[in-house]
Amino acid sequence: MSGHVKPTRNRREFVTEAFCGFGSLAMAGMLQAADPLAPHGAGANAKAKSVVFLFMAGGPSHMETFDPKPLLNKLDGQKRPAEFGEAKYQFVSADAKLLGTKRTFRKYGKSGIEVSDLLPHTAECVDDMAIIRSVHGDMVVHSAAQYQLFTGRILPGFPSMGSWLLYGLGTESKSLPGYVVMPDPKGALEAGQPMYSNGFLPAVYQPTHFRPGAKPVLNLDLPAGVTREDRMRTLDLIKGLDRADMRPGDEELEARIGAYDLAFRMQSEAPETFDLSKESEQTRQMYGIGDPITDDYGRRLLLTRRLIEKGVRFICPVSGGGPGNMQWDAHEDIEENHLRMAAQTDKPIAAFLKDLKQRGLLDSTLVVWGGEFGRSPESQGSKGRDHHNLGFTMWMAGGGIKGGQVVGATDEIGLRAIEDPYHLRDVHTTILNQLGLNQDALSFLHQGRRERLTEVRGKVISQVV
Repeated sequence: MSGHVKPTRNRREFVTEAFCGFGSLAMAGMLQAADPLAPHGAGANAKAKSVVFLFMAGGPSHMETFDPKPLLNKLDGQKRPAEFGEAKYQFVSADAKLLGTKRTFRKYGKSGIEVSDLLPHTAECVDDMAIIRSVHGDMVVHSAAQYQLFTGRILPGFPSMGSWLLYGLGTESKSLPGYVVMPDPKGALEAGQPMYSNGFLPAVYQPTHFRPGAKPVLNLDLPAGVTREDRMRTLDLIKGLDRADMRPGDEELEARIGAYDLAFRMQSEAPETFDLSKESEQTRQMYGIGDPITDDYGRRLLLTRRLIEKGVRFICPVSGGGPGNMQWDAHEDIEENHLRMAAQTDKPIAAFLKDLKQRGLLDSTLVVWGGEFGRSPESQGSKGRDHHNLGFTMWMAGGGIKGGQVVGATDEIGLRAIEDPYHLRDVHTTILNQLGLNQDALSFLHQGRRERLTEVRGKVISQVV
């Protein structure tokens, strides 16, 4: 009859009729589990899609790069005045004297930010950069400081920020790794591969390490006489054999199977990405390719731009590798070391920033520059500087960052961050923020505890966003 209202269903009827809906939810979960690298998780306020960390391994000196200290020059050769406080070092002796800098600074851009003559090309981009002069960390030894820079902890075994971002967001690239490390060809670093690793996160979030040199990935081309169909049949056979003897939840084997799939897709689609001859001669020269000094780092940054175009989530091109002086680790002679290291990177970095900007990619790419710490105001020996974690410089550009500004300050000799000091975990929090990720929500249950990149809690560097 008209106006009849159907009685409320009982619980059994509701569950029976809703069964298909529950099935759909389960299927959605299975599909997500089947492809943990599928794009997901970006917040509504995300400004950036990808991150490039320009890691200056060994610890570049803030006093020689982005943080001018006139008083340090005036006090050159004198003991540090007591009012500046104490600092712990590895190699600076108790009777060490302050060391002035031979570098000169001048103002650049509309913002008038002072930058050292070591970096004249990078200085042209200051209006796009937020220079943070008040970063500090907890450790003064390379390995522990490198772990903290990448993972937020001073010990190995924790996931790097690249793995966290891949876990939180997935990757937009189907034919390339989502997280790439490009080591310096001169050798390994003190913290080794653990600083880049996925730690306790599933193996699928581990980085891919490219090789140095003209061929970052070997065997991209199919062997002579092998067709794409042949390779697909081989891959299907390997996957079938793996899965026939696979235990449920075997993340390592699942990641290995995924690596085979990725390798096949790379052979099919990626060779063109790695072919830098596709770029114009003007672009190659802009990056310094062909010049023995800048060729290596220029190639890696030009490849980085091409990977960004393909949707790779996190890329770390490393400057510095091998024993001490082959990094930004200027214990013996700050002038010789930094002149050499800056010459290798300055022109390529400027080209990279300008190239991203002219292609409309800088807005969606967060670029971060820095090392695991800075250098000491005191001299080590007569011409070098020791490690220094109490105050140093990093900068950010693109990805929603407000450029053309300096944030924070160290004291008048560069010893300690005294104005708006920011810990390395605050740098991590700001990176997450620009990608639309909440530091509390981005967590992983490990040994009964919800672990996060930012450990206890970081704060967003509000001036730069």
